[in-house]
Amino acid sequence: MSTIWTIARKDFKTYFTSPIAYILIALFLFIMGWMFFFNLSHFNLQNMQYQQFNMGKGISITDGIIRPLYGNMNVILLFIIPLITMRLFAEERKGHTIELLMTSPVTLGQVVLGKFLSALLLLLVMLAFTLVYPLVLFIFGNPELGPIVTSYVGTVLVASCYIAIGVMFSAGTENQIVAGSLTLVTCLFFWLISWASQAVGSVWGEILTQLSLIHHYNNFGQGLLNSNDVVFFLSFIGFGLFLAHRLLDSFRWR
Repeated sequence: MSTIWTIARKDFKTYFTSPIAYILIALFLFIMGWMFFFNLSHFNLQNMQYQQFNMGKGISITDGIIRPLYGNMNVILLFIIPLITMRLFAEERKGHTIELLMTSPVTLGQVVLGKFLSALLLLLVMLAFTLVYPLVLFIFGNPELGPIVTSYVGTVLVASCYIAIGVMFSAGTENQIVAGSLTLVTCLFFWLISWASQAVGSVWGEILTQLSLIHHYNNFGQGLLNSNDVVFFLSFIGFGLFLAHRLLDSFRWR
């Protein structure tokens, strides 16, 4: 475990030796800050209209702010994560330093997990800055804690799936643009795959729905922690990292 952590820490520090991490964090926080402000303003406007026309209690903070905010966060990360992962192995391959990595006294599994963990650490740093949003809601309102916690758990799991896909494609090419583009397209495919379930039979429709990342995230957004969804995400991550391991292994033998 110490070897994995050493690799992860080294790669994590590398992000901050260039403007990459700072630009991505700033871009992410700018977009999320705008969305939070927009959702908050829209929520207040809707509830004022409900009160004005005596239409009942209005929309809850969970439905009006939390669910759309963290749902949109997963979409934004879909575009951000490929920019984080595209360099992990592609840069090593292009610079021919991957040969040194593969001949060092570490296993391929440790290398893959270390690279994955470094990207995950950067993701957690980005998410840590967004804790200000629920803090604001608790100061000025009375939101439910459960949906906020499960939304963060679901977001970390979904983004980890993005990272696993990114690690896999970065391990398969030395071109960072190719790795990032393939990661984006594949993540988008698994995010939207359930849309096609209506156009096929019931059996295939159920299969496509079960492969959809958004389908398995929905329960988290509603404040539900379903073991089936957790198992799906962990299996998805494990399979992506396994494919990355196989790609590196095949490169070593070529």
